[in-house]
Amino acid sequence: MALIKSISGIRGTIGGKAGKGLTPIDIVKFTTSYGAWIKQQGDNNTIIIGRDGRISGEMVRNLVVSTLQGMGFNVTDLGLSTTPTVEMAVKWEKAAGGIILTASHNPKEWNALKLLNSDGEFLSGADGQWILDDAEKNDPTYAEINKLGKLSLDDAYIQKHIDLILQHPLVDVETIRAKNFKIIVDPVNSTGAIAVPQLLKALGVETVTVINEEVTGRFAHNPEPLPENLTELCHEVEKKNAHLGIAVDPDVDRLCFVCEDGSLFGEEYTLVAIADYILGHKKGNTVSNLSSTRALRDVTEKHGGEYFPSAVGEVNVVKKMKEVNAVIGGEGNGGVIVPELHYGRDAMIGIALFLTHLAKFGKSAKALRSTYPDYFISKNKIELDENVNVKKIFDQIKKKYKKQPINTEDGLRIEFDKDWVHLRTSNTEPIIRIYAESTSETTAGNVAKHIMDDIREMMFAAAE
Repeated sequence: MALIKSISGIRGTIGGKAGKGLTPIDIVKFTTSYGAWIKQQGDNNTIIIGRDGRISGEMVRNLVVSTLQGMGFNVTDLGLSTTPTVEMAVKWEKAAGGIILTASHNPKEWNALKLLNSDGEFLSGADGQWILDDAEKNDPTYAEINKLGKLSLDDAYIQKHIDLILQHPLVDVETIRAKNFKIIVDPVNSTGAIAVPQLLKALGVETVTVINEEVTGRFAHNPEPLPENLTELCHEVEKKNAHLGIAVDPDVDRLCFVCEDGSLFGEEYTLVAIADYILGHKKGNTVSNLSSTRALRDVTEKHGGEYFPSAVGEVNVVKKMKEVNAVIGGEGNGGVIVPELHYGRDAMIGIALFLTHLAKFGKSAKALRSTYPDYFISKNKIELDENVNVKKIFDQIKKKYKKQPINTEDGLRIEFDKDWVHLRTSNTEPIIRIYAESTSETTAGNVAKHIMDDIREMMFAAAE
C-alpha cells in the first residue's frame, strides 16, 4: 500500500491501514485540513468537486462531500468530470476552492485529492504545506447541526467548458468540419469517454470511434498515455484508415496523438505543435519545464518569441507563465496550458487547437509532425539508499561541468550545445531522475549514461 502526501495533493492506493494507504480515515483527515485552510482564506463557503471514472470514485466522493458538509461548506458536485472542467468551474462559480478526485495517470488501485485554490489552480507550496501540517495536528472542528453545509449536483459543466472552447478566437469549427476528419479516441475507461466525443461533435467531427469507452475505471491498459500503452489505438487508427488518433489520461489533462499510419505524433510534440499554431497568430513567450523537449524553444524563437524553462510541476509552470506573460505553456507529458482559457493543463482546448492547426495545414498529421525538429529524450533513474548525500553529489557534478551552462532551479540541468541532461530527485521515490535529449537517440542515451556513470562513481567514492 502507498500514501503520498505532497503540497500538490494527497494520493495513494485504496485500502490497507490508516496512514499507509488512502483509507476512509485518511480521506476525511486531509479533506478536513483542506477545509480548515479554506476557512483561513475568508468567508466564502462554496467548494466545487468532481471525479474521474475510477472504481473508488463514488466511495471517495461520498467521504469528501460528507466531510465538507460536516464543516459547514456548501458543495457543488459536478459528478463525472475532468480536471480542467473542475478548475474552470471554481472560477465560474466564484467558489472558495475545489477538489478533484483523480489519481491522473496512475493505475486503477490509486486515487487522490487534488486541491485547488479560489482561482481554480493548484495550491502554492506554502499553502499545501499548511494543510499537511494541520493534518498532523489532528485537532479538527466541525459544524453544529444548524450550520451543516448543503449539497447541489450540476452535470452541465462539461458542456459549459466546450462552449467556452468554441469561443476561443483560434478555434475554427468550420475549417475542421470541412475536413471530414475520421478520428479514433482512447479515453481509457474514464471521463474522457464523456467529454472528448462531445467536444468532437461540437467541433464538427462526425466520424468518431471510441475504444475502451465504458466508464468503469477498470482501465483496459496502463492509463498513462505512453507509447507502450497505446498499441491498441495505433492499430485501430491504421486499421480503420482514420486521419488521427487521440489519447487522454483518466482526468483529461494530458493529451497525445497518433498519426494516420499508426505512428505516434509524440507526446512531447503535443505542446510544440499547438504552440506553433498559437504563435503563428499571436506573438509572445512560452514556458515548459526543464525536462521537456528543446523543440518548443526552437519553435518559439522561429516566431520571434522567447522561451523560458521552469521547475518540474504544473504549479511551477503556471508561476513562470505568469511571470513572463506567456501566451502558451505546459509540459512535455502532453500537458497544454492556454492562459486565455485558464491556468491549468487542458486536453480539451488542446484537441480543438490541434485540429484547427491540422485542418489549416491541409496535409496529414504525419506531414505536420515532419515540419518540427527531431529530438530524442532518454529517461532514466538511479535508485538511492538512505545514506546518499544527493546535494554533495550534485555539487560535484556542477563542479565537473562548470564550463557548461547550468540551471539549478530544479536539480541540475546541464547544456551541451543543443544537447542537455536534467538531474532531479523525485518527490515520491528515493531516486534521481536523469533525462537527456539530443538530435540522435543514441547520443541522448550516451549523454545520460555518461552522467549516470559519474553519479555512481561519486556514490561509490563516498561509501568508501
